[in-house]
Amino acid sequence: MEEKVVTSKGGVLAWSMKKKILVFGSAAIVALGLGLGLGLGLGLKHHDNDGDAGQDDTGSSDGGGNHNRSTTDANTTVTWQPAVGIKWQIKLLDPLNDTSIDAPVYDIDLFDNPKSTISELQSLGRKVICYFSAGTYEDWRDDADEFKKSDLGSNLGEWPGEKWVNTNSTTVRKIMKERLDLAVTKGCDGVDPDNIDAYDNKNGLGLTEVDAINYVNWLASEAHDRGLSVGLKNGGDIIDSVIDNMQWSVNEQCAEEEECDTYSAFIDAKKPVFHIEYPKGDDTNNNKNVTTKEKKAACNADGSDDFSTVIKNMDLDNWVQYC
Repeated sequence: MEEKVVTSKGGVLAWSMKKKILVFGSAAIVALGLGLGLGLGLGLKHHDNDGDAGQDDTGSSDGGGNHNRSTTDANTTVTWQPAVGIKWQIKLLDPLNDTSIDAPVYDIDLFDNPKSTISELQSLGRKVICYFSAGTYEDWRDDADEFKKSDLGSNLGEWPGEKWVNTNSTTVRKIMKERLDLAVTKGCDGVDPDNIDAYDNKNGLGLTEVDAINYVNWLASEAHDRGLSVGLKNGGDIIDSVIDNMQWSVNEQCAEEEECDTYSAFIDAKKPVFHIEYPKGDDTNNNKNVTTKEKKAACNADGSDDFSTVIKNMDLDNWVQYC
């Protein structure tokens, strides 16, 4: 199902809140890989090929067929691991203009917010997660002209200017590495890479669940190498294959969809679930609290124990209601 979110383009947009595997060419390398342990061997990062997971710009697999294997860098030391149940605020509509919400974690747009905003939040003792779309092209972003037309897939439904991208492409991965570099430059503590679930949508590129696993683990490795923590946005189908590399989950509408128990795997792993519900629907964005019944449905869904739940307007403005 295609879920919804907002970005900075003046309203609601699609929010489908998605390493190269080593080819051991000699017995000596195999022995070394086994000696170090499978997890470490799969987590090694290659800087000489843009981390393209054995793909060319058409998304074809390398000759060894390693495209169908996932990677992990679970042995990486993570700079920041938030606690289960930690309070948070998410605001993606335009630059952040209100830091008064008393939450230890803020999730804000990477492009729209200057370093000074992030520094201000951190001076208040808060951690900052920087949002960007890792799986779609958005024609209003500063780096939109860096995408190749051949890497663009289907439009995201009714959301103009946004298309799925070929996450196996070296060009797309180069752009994402630049975005991670921008997150470092701005001082973000972690990143929230959105739209990794092309496999669950009509993406026009033939992207599969295996592609998503490979891509999410690659993103995690690249983020960790830069000292950034990272989370899984939605993507419930691939949790088991990526959770070791994630520091949290960001989920939308699992209460509405009756699937919160899927994301409770993060709680079991002592990692928070940053959970969003939109009881007001697509078109109502105001500062009024939801009804007691709506709040109960959002906050007490089966499997959502210890989730960090926020009730938000669909446009993800400043307004927030807590359980």
